[in-house]
Amino acid sequence: MNKKFLAAIVMATLPIACTSPASENTEATDVVEVTDETVADLAEVSDDIKVPVFTGPTGSEAIGISGYDAVSYFVGDGTPVEGTNDHRVRYNGVEYRFANAENAATFQAEPAKYAPQYGGHCAWAASNGKLAPGDPKLAKVVDGKLYLNFNETVQETWNKDIPGFIEKADKEFPTISPDARFDDA
Repeated sequence: MNKKFLAAIVMATLPIACTSPASENTEATDVVEVTDETVADLAEVSDDIKVPVFTGPTGSEAIGISGYDAVSYFVGDGTPVEGTNDHRVRYNGVEYRFANAENAATFQAEPAKYAPQYGGHCAWAASNGKLAPGDPKLAKVVDGKLYLNFNETVQETWNKDIPGFIEKADKEFPTISPDARFDDA
């Protein structure tokens, strides 16, 4: 089912550039092979939001939320699950991975709704005008938005005044330099 669904999406959304019509003698035996490259081409979405996104240590692949399925935080009991290389969406230049085709399609339809706030950086650090990695296992959905924290100690602090830290981070984050690492303070 998932492969058929993904193949249907590929067929429906791949750009078709001036192909010649099939002749009447052509047999209907063409098979579309879905490759990692095809999936990456298929799932390119952008809303031109340019923010620094945490995608892992320097030199690692540019994968958002360390490969966790962004939609999984919003469904069921909200337990995050790891995505797979089979279900990917590139959003504003960053690859996000999903546990299944349904979650990938859900994200692709409304990526800003599911992508983590502050580019996946620690919400508490952002409230202090700095960037720190967000841990996908230390996350919380607040008012329909996904927030990550650096570690359990930071999360305990953040939990004491979530609305206040969100308000501060919303003001600070747009002005933070991509080089403003928390350990530079």
